[in-house]
Amino acid sequence: MRGEYKVPGGKLVAADVEIADGVLREVRVSGDFFVEPDEALERIDRALTGLAEDADVATLSAAVRDAVGEAQMIGFTPEAVAIAVRRAQGRASGWGDHTFEIVHPGPLMPLMHLALDQVLLEEVGAGRRAPTLRIWEWGGPAVIIGSFQSLANEVDEAAAQQHGIEVVRRISGGGAMFVEPGNSITYSLYVPGSLVDGLSFERSYAFLDDWVLGALRELGIDASYVPLNDIASPEGKIGGAAQKRLAGGAVLHHATMSYDIDADKMLQVLRIGREKLSDKGTKSAQKRVDPMRRQTGMSRADVIEAMVGHFRRRYDTVEGEITAAEYARADQLVAEKFSTPDWLARVP
Repeated sequence: MRGEYKVPGGKLVAADVEIADGVLREVRVSGDFFVEPDEALERIDRALTGLAEDADVATLSAAVRDAVGEAQMIGFTPEAVAIAVRRAQGRASGWGDHTFEIVHPGPLMPLMHLALDQVLLEEVGAGRRAPTLRIWEWGGPAVIIGSFQSLANEVDEAAAQQHGIEVVRRISGGGAMFVEPGNSITYSLYVPGSLVDGLSFERSYAFLDDWVLGALRELGIDASYVPLNDIASPEGKIGGAAQKRLAGGAVLHHATMSYDIDADKMLQVLRIGREKLSDKGTKSAQKRVDPMRRQTGMSRADVIEAMVGHFRRRYDTVEGEITAAEYARADQLVAEKFSTPDWLARVP
């Protein structure tokens, strides 16, 4: 059996594995990476051979790390080797193992977007929906705070009310986002846990954002991943991502990128935005969040079309839709959870 893992920003690691009597046999690791001295690769193979076939990534990584010792691993890591071994056994999956549905419904109000994130994540986790890429269209302006953020500390509610901006809370962690129809590009990925098997939260961000970086670079933006969850260019921050994982393993990874943000209004509404600027000695929010409109000269619709086109070229995709049952469940969650004061002020 053979498994492969491409390190984000690094090299390809492949593992050929034979299994007999519940034990890994004849493990052979290869790839376009570098390792010095050469003998370290043979030590990796020997260290993995003989381990239990159900060894987890932590166990496999520890074996590789011990085998390598002082040798230099360039372009790959012990965890990358472990993930390739797990994929060879079918315990972890790669992008090529899935067909992704792409859904892009018309404008929806903020609360419905947040409810759909929970619904579609649960459907993928239950195996009732294929892995899915959803493009958002905003039906109204909003401030979306992270699941663990303080409402009072993050948002100037009086300013939000003055500008007619709805304040909502999402199920993922991370920081607050400010959006208005037409000024942002937001998407969600709903994937099975096998796709990020063995990846830490930090590494899973880079892994799931890799296609976006490729799409932006095709548009002429020198995009890069900045840990933990930012997408940036030399001219400024482009956007940020957040995640939510279910107990069963399914992963929601969503990101919002600035297309043509009203930075002055954003700073009136977001308290933390003012603090971040002062901490960095930056007077202008335009230096902090740089719109893609200026960097690309393209319409928002054209940017989205190019991004989705890039995703289609990289992975197997089909056109999909949100079902009536999924919309009905989302309506229920809006009423019972996302629109309630208890949820919005869960962290006052």
